[in-house]
Amino acid sequence: MTAWETVIGLEVHVQLATRSKLFCGCAATFGADPNRNVCPVCLGLPGALPVPNAVAVRLGARAALALGSTVHPVSVFARKNYFYPDLPKGYQISQFDRPLATGGEVRCESPDRGLVAIGVTRLHLEEDAGKLIHDWVPGRTAIDLNRAGVPLAEIVSEPDLRSPTEARAYLGVLKQVLVYTGVSECSMEKGSLRVDANISLRRPGGPLGTKTELKNMNSFANVERALEIERERQRTILDGGGRVEQVTLLFNADAGTVRPMRGKEESHDYRYFPDPDLPPVVLSRAWIDAARAELPELPEAKRSRFQSAHGLSPYDATVLSAERPVADYFEAVVRAGADPKTAANWVMGESMPGYNEVGAFAVSAVRLAGLIGLVKDGTVSHPAAKRVFGELGAGDEAPHAVATRLGLVQVRDDAQLGAWVTQVIAEHPAEVERFRTGEPKLLAFLVGQVMKKSRGKADPKAVSERLLTHLEAS
Repeated sequence: MTAWETVIGLEVHVQLATRSKLFCGCAATFGADPNRNVCPVCLGLPGALPVPNAVAVRLGARAALALGSTVHPVSVFARKNYFYPDLPKGYQISQFDRPLATGGEVRCESPDRGLVAIGVTRLHLEEDAGKLIHDWVPGRTAIDLNRAGVPLAEIVSEPDLRSPTEARAYLGVLKQVLVYTGVSECSMEKGSLRVDANISLRRPGGPLGTKTELKNMNSFANVERALEIERERQRTILDGGGRVEQVTLLFNADAGTVRPMRGKEESHDYRYFPDPDLPPVVLSRAWIDAARAELPELPEAKRSRFQSAHGLSPYDATVLSAERPVADYFEAVVRAGADPKTAANWVMGESMPGYNEVGAFAVSAVRLAGLIGLVKDGTVSHPAAKRVFGELGAGDEAPHAVATRLGLVQVRDDAQLGAWVTQVIAEHPAEVERFRTGEPKLLAFLVGQVMKKSRGKADPKAVSERLLTHLEAS
């Protein structure tokens, strides 16, 4: 069987986090009733003139700079001409030969090749089309134009990906960067992130083969799955001596199949030309530099700093830097006085389930740091601190006050500890004798008996020390 090399490139359409559309003031929010967020501009009515959304341009530039792309001082909006029912103007306003940005890369972990740098060809701005609804009216197709004119950034990768698994890893890192920078919420469920995938096979090191384009993938897992299915389809054709046709394919996730949608268009099919209603977008060097200065610390840099500055393991640093709110919360706990490793354990352990459920941390960073301090100085035990943590989200009591109310503050009074230790030694003479004759593991048993007698209020460390003193002195 012939060995084939997989070549994949991705086109990612990201809805920019603006309140209004790209060329008009209509709301760009998700979930409105059909055809409510429309006006003469996004409906393409005669005489309506588009006006570029400055926030969309700023967010597009921010995304490009975060990817290491070159933002060009001059970019041009063009008309991409084609007819489809969800495109009311008969053309889409996009960018063609003079996009907002070119170059850049996305670094991701490949299971086969380790850390790889996937090149970015370009990032350009464009408006979205409407949406066809096939199950709204029985036997007919309805059109919702709420999305027509919604601002998108299209990010096109170089054909540098070599497996469906790499494609999924690339998408994960790209989404993380875009969410970190506030460019987009990147929700595939809401349509704010969509992926088209190009795939071809070639002999290793040879010229590129004929590519097909995959559409209709609603999750990163389905992108990977669709690419695997299409790779096997092309391999079967090529192994049989056939030729792959350049087509656009729709992926059916339920059936696990791909089917032709139409022949793959080329750029000349769209008859691009500069939009006469829109002047070029001109960005000064100072404007671009200011946009670069506004970038937050990006995930890769934050992950590295968590390891070097806070001494975290690669795994802990990866988990804590995965989402910006989690990273910010962890650092706030550390700034409030908690040991970084201990703070990491509490954030990933006790705090994360609540965050995953509601998207917020119930216990403030300062109060969590205070609770960690109570464990460190022996005021409460670690198991008791978990009980205190469960109460902290319900009110504004200080951790020490909650521990006191619950009766969880550890007893460290010498007289009281001495009394409990004396009682346990007197009640367990056989175990005491075995400890003295060479069974050190019985110390844990005796400590447990003291803790039981104190109803968990004794400081285990102080109990252990007091027991050793009594046992070795006798």
